[in-house]
Amino acid sequence: MKLEVLCNVENCTYWAEGNQCVADSIYVVGLDNNDADNVEETACKTFEPRKQ
Repeated sequence: MKLEVLCNVENCTYWAEGNQCVADSIYVVGLDNNDADNVEETACKTFEPRKQ
């Protein structure tokens, strides 16, 4: 099953035109003991800064 993952962090290695995430897998964690009640309490650990 193809899953569309959107991302607007243009300086990430896995960002592609159209706000597409092209990473092979995505790792999202909760910021407080791996629990989250809303989106603000999560973070994408897949992020890698794009090399200039």
